Amino acid sequence: MIGMGYRTIKTAVGAGLALWIASLLNLEFATFAAIVVIMCIERTQKKTLDSISDKFFASLLSLLFGVLFFELIGYNPLILAIFILLFVPLLVKLNLENGFITAMVIALHIYAVQEASVQTVLNEFYIIFIGMGIAILVNLVMPSYEKDIQKNQFKIEEKFYIILYECEAYLRDSNREWDGKELADAEEIINKSKAIVIQDIENHLFRTNNQDYNYLQMRGDQLEILKQMVSIVWIVSSSEVHVKQRDMLADFFEYISENVHSGETIDVSLARLEDYEASIRETELTKSSEEFEVRANLYYLNFEMKNYLQIKKRVFQTDGWKGETN
Repeated sequence: MIGMGYRTIKTAVGAGLALWIASLLNLEFATFAAIVVIMCIERTQKKTLDSISDKFFASLLSLLFGVLFFELIGYNPLILAIFILLFVPLLVKLNLENGFITAMVIALHIYAVQEASVQTVLNEFYIIFIGMGIAILVNLVMPSYEKDIQKNQFKIEEKFYIILYECEAYLRDSNREWDGKELADAEEIINKSKAIVIQDIENHLFRTNNQDYNYLQMRGDQLEILKQMVSIVWIVSSSEVHVKQRDMLADFFEYISENVHSGETIDVSLARLEDYEASIRETELTKSSEEFEVRANLYYLNFEMKNYLQIKKRVFQTDGWKGETN
């Protein structure tokens, strides 16, 4: 059913449960307990706790100042208007403006009964406690995003495989046709995945490190390097000059593309790049400006590929991942 998501279900269950408990206790304004639940439940546990914190302290302030204000000055519409004019700036100053509505409802309850007795104060406190307590409890149930995260990681690696493979193919055949669409696709998937991972992080309040987000950040950084490499590959492939380093780098692109999903270590890949650099140093000097330009671009590709791999290595060392991919 459209709109029948986790949040809708939790809100319905929580509101009904809060109203039932408040009614069992014969609390006045019992329906407000259900309203508190509806207002407090957010998309993530972190946002829910932040919302509850603001509303709780704003409500306590409203209860305290409402009792003092109305009892000392009186119960009439003008006094209520003055109370609101003075109370709102206080909430803003304390950064509790998100609790404005619940706080105002509390004040209006006191105004409605026109009595600031201990029973009235406790009644409002119990309603707040029930509503916010139920909101916390029902929001402990959160959907798992692990499958979506893993699925998107696989999609990203598939796009990376195609990009690296096309770089290899272009270095071998300048007549090959490729529009580079996978670069934009990979960026879109990475951005969407970050939103999912952030939501997952906010549902794990005591998590100090998140490998999934670090992975996406790593892939995002690598993608920026891939964009640079693709532009250089197109420049090199457009040249008629052919040097052996071009084939060597094509072999390396092929190797990296085939190992995007594998457990090959980064050190192996970096060692191969060192061999490639050694071959450049051993090559005789260029005989033309065009050959110099080609070799310079190939050397730049080698430099960017090293950065591409070093990004992964740094993340691996920081997070201590057991698995490793190129």
